[in-house]
Amino acid sequence: MNKSVLASKPRPSRIARVRGSFDQVLGARFGKLLERVGFAPKGGKDAARNPARLIHFAESLLSFSGKASGPSLASAFFDLYEASSADERRAFFAEVRARFPRDGEAISAAILRWQESHDEVTAKALHRAAESRCQKLIKLLNLAPGGTRRLIQMRADLLSGGKLGRAEAALDADFEYVFTGWFNAGFLELRRIDWETSASVLERVIRYEAVHSIESWDDLRARAEPADRRCYAFFHPQMADDPLIFVEVALTYELPDAIGGIINEERAVIDPRSASHAIFYSISNCQQGLRGIPFGNFLIKQVVELLRAELPQLSCFATLSPVPGFARWLAAENPGESAPQGDALRGEAARYLVTGRSASGGVLDPVARFHLGNGARLEAVHAGADHSANGIRQSHGVMVNYVYDLGRIEANLLALTELDQAACSDQIEWLVKQAELARGEASPKAA
Repeated sequence: MNKSVLASKPRPSRIARVRGSFDQVLGARFGKLLERVGFAPKGGKDAARNPARLIHFAESLLSFSGKASGPSLASAFFDLYEASSADERRAFFAEVRARFPRDGEAISAAILRWQESHDEVTAKALHRAAESRCQKLIKLLNLAPGGTRRLIQMRADLLSGGKLGRAEAALDADFEYVFTGWFNAGFLELRRIDWETSASVLERVIRYEAVHSIESWDDLRARAEPADRRCYAFFHPQMADDPLIFVEVALTYELPDAIGGIINEERAVIDPRSASHAIFYSISNCQQGLRGIPFGNFLIKQVVELLRAELPQLSCFATLSPVPGFARWLAAENPGESAPQGDALRGEAARYLVTGRSASGGVLDPVARFHLGNGARLEAVHAGADHSANGIRQSHGVMVNYVYDLGRIEANLLALTELDQAACSDQIEWLVKQAELARGEASPKAA
């Protein structure tokens, strides 16, 4: 055949190739095996739609007991899912939870058996019956090659679609429940990242850095190689080259009041054995699909223990943290007004962090919620600390220090959870009081 004819012949799209593979699977001996357990694709005009095909694959996974075929089915499901459009994926998310609800009859029967005999056998049967079928589906999909990584991306797709409807929120709750078990800190590996770490991991650190962007390899080297810098990350055994979350640490002589001196490539390096402070200046969650999975607090605590063992002279563990919700909150508090300056700006930031509450009653600022929720103390507020475009946009350049006083963590956490009091220093209390007096408002909730 003429080469020019071959060159001009259109190549099938990835979606077309995957759909063709799907049809081949169903038409082959494997498809006949699926029919034996009651799985057969529905006919009609919807049969060619990817969401319907995905539902059919899910049905087959939940009904087919052969362990040897589970990975093949799960892999075929992901091939089709990953070739689907964003709209097709959203249609699947909207339908799958309704198609696979909890089995009410099985739950009722298990409850009756439990009421008759309170033993381990009936307790386990009740637990199995109560498990969402979507949770079972998630676990079965994990059988596919790279299943854990692909499931994380699937949840990221779910969360990226904007506000979740009732069905999507229920599906997300299933993902979060399963992932919380899989990504328990006891299953994770804490590793130090330095300049000798593999290039593939270092590239991901550059890509995932969410607080202070890394502009170049030289910028990364200035954060990873010097003796007074550390970087630690959690890894999962199924994703050994892809960090889940990482923290960057600067060893210093004092609490820093601006980020410029920390990330300056030309700064003077100090002897880590003479440092008195360990400053956590950037914590980045790497996987959008793991949002809400609580392993960040374990990261901080484990890194503190590592640093104490390596450098026992360290006397203070603290952060230099952004205040990402401050500018938006301040604009709502003072509509149409420009932001104040100096101590007035610091006072408003302190008031926001100490007294700001969400609709559900929690600490309003996400970074404050994380650190105060770990038992840290809000120590200091600094104006003009972050001159980056992101820092100006989010917080008018304000940054803050949270201190992890190891002897006070439990007391601080108890005050927050039981009394709704944010632990803060005398300086912060004074700033909040001045801001409250200027506005004629009540005293802050501080401890």
